[in-house]
Parts: sequence; structure tokens; C-alpha cells
Amino acid sequence: MNVLVCNAGSTSLKFKLLAMPEEETLAVCKIERICSGGDSVFQYTNPKTGKAWKQSGMAIESYSSGIRLFLEYLTDSEYGALQDAAQIDRVGFKTVLSKGFSGDFELTEEVLQGMRDWLPIARVHNGAYLEAIAAMREVLPDTCFVGAFETAFHSTIPLQQRIFGVPYEWYEKYGLQRMGYHGASHSYIADCLNALHPQGYKAISCHLGGSCSVCAIENGKSMDTSFGFSLQSGVLHAARAGDVDCDVFAFLKAQGVAEEEILKGLQEKGGLLGISGVSSDLRYVQNAMDTNPRAKLAVDAFVAGVIRYIGAFYAELGGLDELVFTGGIGENAALIRKMICEKLPHLGIQISDERNTENAAVLSPAESRVTVRIIPTDEELCVARRTAACKCGK
Repeated sequence: MNVLVCNAGSTSLKFKLLAMPEEETLAVCKIERICSGGDSVFQYTNPKTGKAWKQSGMAIESYSSGIRLFLEYLTDSEYGALQDAAQIDRVGFKTVLSKGFSGDFELTEEVLQGMRDWLPIARVHNGAYLEAIAAMREVLPDTCFVGAFETAFHSTIPLQQRIFGVPYEWYEKYGLQRMGYHGASHSYIADCLNALHPQGYKAISCHLGGSCSVCAIENGKSMDTSFGFSLQSGVLHAARAGDVDCDVFAFLKAQGVAEEEILKGLQEKGGLLGISGVSSDLRYVQNAMDTNPRAKLAVDAFVAGVIRYIGAFYAELGGLDELVFTGGIGENAALIRKMICEKLPHLGIQISDERNTENAAVLSPAESRVTVRIIPTDEELCVARRTAACKCGK
């Protein structure tokens, strides 16, 4: 079965074609800066033949044109991995959430309507997927489309951990609860740990990148997560504020701040960017730490937030066997990992400076009670597995 995984961002598209169940990657493509007016970047690779193409300064003005360009290369006589796009059996999307659906579902009109209904919770993410799905249906009308929803992995979180202290009727009527996201990443980490600990384990997975979350995992199941109802919550993100008192909105509005400005400050100009004033990219913020007090404060606040959730989840799990770092920051930022782990010796967590600097797979020394690891996440493979296993009408 040929499964095409599509990851849609607000101005980007990522594709990976895999042969399942062999889990062999046949083609990879990344398109950036869509609708940029001539500044788009297109990258395509066929891992089996080594053929690759990259071009900058392109005018890719829509998801549709980006998808068609990818399919041209996918079926090209020189670069392609398939003879015809009709050989794509299923298309899987790392969809965020849909009202009434938490799991893996064929993207019927009912499921898509659920995504539209909950657009206010994940406007940027759901909006991008709805647009990409519609565009791809134009070129692959007879292919089965599957949504591997990010909330699925967190459905095992006990209700007492998911429920908010609001009128119970809001939970019943509106579904207001802790949803949890980054499900593809955390479930991939769980799969890796399941293979390492067939007898069972307690773990905390830290997905740290442009968007960040911490997840408590016991024996392969999500037990708690830092994300709340929306992707706005949890630890500091690159440009999203994370956990903020709900009365901040009303307070700022009473001060005369426009609603649009408040939302932009929380969702686009907050997080590392908001505190540091330097960048939403941790690398630039980290480089400015020695000379810019706000940059140092941003890094310290970021680390403190991750530590807060690790401590809480350690208590909930009643111990810890594995602490895992993944995501762009988690896999590459040695300083952040060091700052986090050095605050947690009382939890049995130790880290080797040498291994940490080398980005080794195992960061902890032999005497550490908790094994500290880097596990590079593979969300596309996780989505491909779920897409292949999903019951599909076509």
C-alpha cells in the first residue's frame, strides 16, 4: 500500500510517500513560503535513487499549485517514485481536531464539518488542513483520505486530569476539556519506549520546538499533557504565550487594548518572542543571552515551565523510568536539556555533559535512576501507520 502523508502549515506543505507495511520511504517533498509572491522554496528527494531537486524564488501561489508541482515530480520519469498518481492508495493528514471525532477516520463530509465546527480552537492549523484537503481532492478524487487526529493519543487521560473547573454543562454541551496535541509525536515516542520496555514503564516525553508540550506516558498510554483545550496553552512556545490566567483578556480589554491586539499578543507575539524581543527562534534568543537580559529571562522562563510540568507529571506517575527529549529544540539544544536536567537530581535525573554536548542517544550516566534520552520523532511514520490501519470505505 502506498501511503502519502501530508503535513500542512499556514504557508507550507510537507509530503512523505511510504510503502506500507514495509515502512519504506519512496519520496519526500517540502514546500515553503507558499503565497509569498515569488519567494517560495521547493525541495524534492527520491531516497531510493538519490535524485533530488531544490529551487528557490518560485511563485507557488496556492496549495493546489504546490500539490500539483509535487505530483509532477512524484511521477516524473527521472525523479519520480510512481508512474501515476493513481498508485497512491491513501493520503493521511496530521489533522488537529474535529468535533465528535478523536482517533483515525476517513475524511468524510461529517468529519470535515467537525473540523470546521472547531475552527475557533485551532483556526490556523485546522484552516490549513481544510484548505489542503480540498486542494488535494481536486487532483486525487478517488483516493481514500484519512485524518489521524492529534487528540487521539490523549483520549486515555483520566477524566479528572482532563476536566476543567467550569460548569459541568460546558463539558457536556461544548466538549470543554483538556484535549492534548502533538499526539503523533508523543505516540511515536511511546511506540519506541514500548519496544524498549515490554514489561512496562513510566515516562515523560518533552516535545520542544516551535510548538512545545510535555506528556506523561505510562505503558504506552498518555496519562496527562501540558496542552489544554487549545494549542495556545501549556509551556512557552516560540510565539504563543502558553499558560495565561483567563482574566488577562478581560483585564487588557478594560485597559483599552483592542481584542485583535490582545489575541495577536497571545498567539503571535508571545512566548520566546514576546519575552525576549529578539526572535521566536530559540537559537537566536540563546545567542543573545549573555548581552540581553530579556533573552536570558525568556530562556529561563522556558526552562522553568518545562521543569514545572516534569515535576507535576513525576508526582502523577508516582515515579519515572524515562525522560525523553524530542522536537527541534529537544533534539538539538544541549544547553536547554542541561538546564532542565540539572534542576531535577532529586527525581533521580542525571545528565552527562559529554553525551549531552554530542547529542548522544542516551544522555544519562549509568548511575542515573532515570534514563534520559533523545529520540528523534517521526510524525510522518506515525501518521502513515495509522492511515494504513484505518478502516476506509474506498
